[in-house]
Amino acid sequence: MISRNEIRKDVLQESTEAVVATTSVVAGIVITAVRDVTRAVGSLATDLFEIREAARRAEDEARD
Repeated sequence: MISRNEIRKDVLQESTEAVVATTSVVAGIVITAVRDVTRAVGSLATDLFEIREAARRAEDEARD
């Protein structure tokens, strides 16, 4: 027969493992979301720089 202390230890161990596993999954989701947002913002910035540069070239050509 298993003692009360061993049952408590098992409950604590299983609970801790469940919390850690869930935390890992959530952390992975958050990290992926942050990476995707960073990538999207970087792409937007690149597009804006290219648009600004194209506008400058168009203005220069219009003056000539």
